[in-house]
Amino acid sequence: MWVVRLTDKQLEILKGMLGAEEHLGPALRGALEAMELARWDDLPEAQLPWSDVADIARRQGISEADVIWDLSGKRSRDAA
Repeated sequence: MWVVRLTDKQLEILKGMLGAEEHLGPALRGALEAMELARWDDLPEAQLPWSDVADIARRQGISEADVIWDLSGKRSRDAA
């Protein structure tokens, strides 16, 4: 996997070039979709309930990292 940083203008031009192609294969369609989703600065700041995480870890005798792993969606929240 490659990671690149593009200016807004570079991203706009690259998306325009791909969008102008008549036929995009699955790889290029995926790349175009990834560019649409890759706006890190548009994401909200992550907030974790640290006191709850520490409490759960202490009660279950596991690490806080294990609790975060569970909360991150590894398992359904409905199953919890």
